[in-house]
Amino acid sequence: MEQLCGGYGLIEGPVWDDELGLIFSDVIFGGVFALDVAGNVSQIFEHRKGIGGMARHEAGGLVVSGRNIAFKPFGGGDTVILRDRDEAAGNVGYNDITTDDAGRIYAGSLGSSPIFEDGLPLKAGNLYLIDLDGSSRQVAEDVRLTNGLGFSPDGKTLYHSDSQRNTVFCYQVDYDGSLGAKQPFVKIEKGIPDGLVVSEDGRVWVALADGGHGVGVYNADGSESDFIEIPQEMCTSVCFGGADLKSLYIVTGSEGTGSDRGGAVYRIATSVAGLPVAPARVKLSGS
Repeated sequence: MEQLCGGYGLIEGPVWDDELGLIFSDVIFGGVFALDVAGNVSQIFEHRKGIGGMARHEAGGLVVSGRNIAFKPFGGGDTVILRDRDEAAGNVGYNDITTDDAGRIYAGSLGSSPIFEDGLPLKAGNLYLIDLDGSSRQVAEDVRLTNGLGFSPDGKTLYHSDSQRNTVFCYQVDYDGSLGAKQPFVKIEKGIPDGLVVSEDGRVWVALADGGHGVGVYNADGSESDFIEIPQEMCTSVCFGGADLKSLYIVTGSEGTGSDRGGAVYRIATSVAGLPVAPARVKLSGS
């Protein structure tokens, strides 16, 4: 395992791009960055804080979460809001997102902010689907703290971390993107489940935050397959990358480092490739 870069507040939303490399956000201090294959870091977007999830869009840009779900084009241009928050209805923003093979977007909402607001317990949010025509609808409810999202290799199961319940849940996925009843997939005993990815063999790789010190790897039946330890306690998310998708990128927050800029990016080689995540293909305003 190697540390590739550091000096961030809370790294989230890692996504792999064949041209730019690993793209990630800093929730606390703001901005979206790209770490290329030579180890150079550049800033793609400035300022925006609170981005917990990102996805590539086929139009050439990123879909980002935070106070809303929005498309931001590479190289500048207007931001397009795909789904806004609704504070009056208990939706203060969004955290992790993912896409299915069709390019639809799944986004978990926050009933209260775990980062920028004081007070517990956190209010529950929901899970939303943004369809290809730009319409959106709720597909699951009562998620106490929404985090990682990822699909099984056949696309028929969606995995979803609920950090406040210390559980990764799963849903059966219908042809139109609707979800079946929420079922427990694995209960986390050390740390809390945060971001997650799925490998081509169907295993689920879960970042274990809040003292988890690494990544838990679980078979499709929920049994533990492996554990990857990292030097930091606040493991926030994971992403497969590289030309063959056999590099696991692990990102962290500052908790336990003694610094408010202790967040870092690590990389470790894996024997199995990650599943490629399709770009979003939802309609943009005016397109």
